[in-house]
Amino acid sequence: MWGLVRLLLAWLGGWGCMGRLAAPARAWAGSRGHPGPALLRTRRSWVWNQFFVIEEYAGPEPVLIGKLHSDVDRGEGRTKYLLTGEGAGTVFVIDEATGNIHVTKSLDREEKAQYVLLAQAVDRASNRPLEPPSEFIIKVQDINDNPPVFPLGPYHATVPEMSNVGTSVIQVTAHDADDPSYGNSAKLVYTVLDGLPFFSVDPQTGVVRTAIPNMDRETQEEFLVVIQAKDMGGHMGGLSGSTTVTVTLSDVNDNPPKFPQSLYQFSVVETAGPGTLVGRLRAQDPDLGDNALMAYSILDGEGSEAFSISTDPQGRDGLLTVRKPLDFESRRSYSFRVEATNTLIDPAYLRRGPFKDVASVHVAVQDAPEPPAFTQAAYHLTVPENKAPGTLVGQISAADLDSPASPIRYSILPHSDPERCFSIQPEAGTIHTAAPLDREARVWHNLTVLATELGWSWGPERGWVPPLIAKWSAPAAPPQRSPVGSPVGIPQDSSAQASRVQVAIQTLDENDNAPQLAEPYDTFVCDSAAPGQLIQVIRALDRDEVGNSSYVSFQGPLGPDANFTVRDNRDGSASLLLPSRPAPPRHAPYLVPIELWDWGQPALSSTATVTVSVCRCQPDGSVASCWPEAHLSAAGLGTGALLAIITCVGALLALVVLFVALRRQKQEALMVLEEEDVRENIITYDDEGGGEEDTEAFDITALQNPDGAAPPAPGPPARRDVLPRARVSRQPRPPGPADVAQLLALRLREADEDPSVPPYDSVQVYGYEGRGSSCGSLSSLGSGSEAGGAPGPAEPLDDWGPLFRTLAELYGAKEPPAP
Repeated sequence: MWGLVRLLLAWLGGWGCMGRLAAPARAWAGSRGHPGPALLRTRRSWVWNQFFVIEEYAGPEPVLIGKLHSDVDRGEGRTKYLLTGEGAGTVFVIDEATGNIHVTKSLDREEKAQYVLLAQAVDRASNRPLEPPSEFIIKVQDINDNPPVFPLGPYHATVPEMSNVGTSVIQVTAHDADDPSYGNSAKLVYTVLDGLPFFSVDPQTGVVRTAIPNMDRETQEEFLVVIQAKDMGGHMGGLSGSTTVTVTLSDVNDNPPKFPQSLYQFSVVETAGPGTLVGRLRAQDPDLGDNALMAYSILDGEGSEAFSISTDPQGRDGLLTVRKPLDFESRRSYSFRVEATNTLIDPAYLRRGPFKDVASVHVAVQDAPEPPAFTQAAYHLTVPENKAPGTLVGQISAADLDSPASPIRYSILPHSDPERCFSIQPEAGTIHTAAPLDREARVWHNLTVLATELGWSWGPERGWVPPLIAKWSAPAAPPQRSPVGSPVGIPQDSSAQASRVQVAIQTLDENDNAPQLAEPYDTFVCDSAAPGQLIQVIRALDRDEVGNSSYVSFQGPLGPDANFTVRDNRDGSASLLLPSRPAPPRHAPYLVPIELWDWGQPALSSTATVTVSVCRCQPDGSVASCWPEAHLSAAGLGTGALLAIITCVGALLALVVLFVALRRQKQEALMVLEEEDVRENIITYDDEGGGEEDTEAFDITALQNPDGAAPPAPGPPARRDVLPRARVSRQPRPPGPADVAQLLALRLREADEDPSVPPYDSVQVYGYEGRGSSCGSLSSLGSGSEAGGAPGPAEPLDDWGPLFRTLAELYGAKEPPAP
């Protein structure tokens, strides 16, 4: 607390001021821990001569900024001053004897504004504190050494066009690093350097505002404004900084649409279908985005019936399209008005309206070669069935709208009449039958008739030359001329101009089918049945159309000897009844004839037969036994079941035969392979011999050749790995020994020494080895004989050393003595 009071007094002292503060000595002595009452004395206080240092001071170093002095210091040199805290010993140094404080380097207030230090006086000899430590502050005094800066610049802002004067655009803010609490170093004033007279800035707040009204984006869209901030309150000598503000005028709907021309003329071919684009109309609107979107409409009813207009996806162009089919012969031009209107209108700018414009449109319909037009969209014709070929069915008519007198040729597309049931007269278009028709086979025939226009080259008067003058080729004589001297047309084939129409021909019914039973009837009756019992309901079928006959009538056998009665139900069915006198039982079934006839014109009839068997029945009415025919039909196996059983048995037999044939074919294939494959060197036997003592396994006489084996040739053995150059004639064999072992050894030696056969025990025989190596080869290929065919002397292989001992043994070298 005492230190703070002394610091306050020092602040009030300034340059050259001395402040003193007395404190009871007892209190300080108590702090040292001396017991008992202490005498009170006056404490000496610190004296500071300076507490401020100017930043960026460029004077001689070190610079004296203050002095510490204590009343205890009597000038005897026993007092030592100490300085600790921020920057002590580096930035600030103290003279231990005098207490003078110096600064050793230039200071920057913007880096550090003040330093907190701790001063103390101690005894030089014992370092005993003479005064308690006291804290003081050295402040760095600011100077105007930092210009204003705009940390967020450059700026971009947007303001609507046509804004009122004073409309806020943006606020710019500059910062000055100098001390705002000391002088005017950080007091800023804003001004506009560039951008007048369009914009202004508030000197204190930096808010940029519009300075003139009705700024038009279409005239100038972007402005560059330069703003300056100057410290020292804007006075001379202050530092300044500047930034740029790019101001963009945003668009508003302040311009109505305007057609660049008052009349638009278009043309369209009469064959253009609905939705065909006729042309584009664009009203100019200098606005942007949604403010330039427009909607188009046709004002006159005359044009709206034949044409429609819509806006393209971008909302700028009007698309004029065909609404309904056009006809050059009926109307050749249309005139109407089109209006373009902005879809978004700002009420604030209605005074600049109206936001719409009108233009006139004239559309000319162009004539085009049109295909022939049929008098009906579809034709429905009828013809009775069973009519003779050539019967007239109906007539198809078409005309050329461009030239009604132009000839038309008719034809039936083949795919619509694959059975060739109809034909058409090419010039008249009359359709006739080409074959008798049957309604029960096919009721409707859907034909496609093609009408082809045979075009003509027309003169100015659109006259034409009849087919009698020229038949689809250039005439030999000069073309005829009309009365005014202009050449008339020459006929030309224009088969591309064709049209189609659907012709539905219905075959009318005639009574040409007699009624028949709906199905074959095979029934039975119990021998104990009562007279009048219903046996079977019989139904009839008439393939003719229902309207040709109302119903089918039935009639059974008549007379007193009739075994069954047929009752006509008059609804296309009849009931088969048991008469009052029962039918006598018999082995064969009864065949009941029934006559059927219709009521057509003329009436047709037929006779059918119903099979009835008489059976023995149980009390409940079920069949107990019946005659073989009836039993087989009612309760036994039918013909279909028997056929199914026979088919299954036949299929099984076929599978067995196929299996046996496959096995036999496989065995024959294996036998052929075993006999023809001569490349195999290993023969496998299924039995094993009994050894040398087995004399029953083979015939020993087959091994004994009375000729015997030839004695071995003198000289070294022949080479076995190359083919001999000269074939050695086989010598007659002397009689061989009877001993089997000797005979086998003899045969083996003979086979080994035979030079006329290749070595079958080797995998591959090479008759030639490549040359070109200067070191030679260890292989024996080609070294078995010389040019004359006689074998050369054997090389001393035993001289090659122990590593080639086996090779020397194989090629006739003498075996070394046993060790």
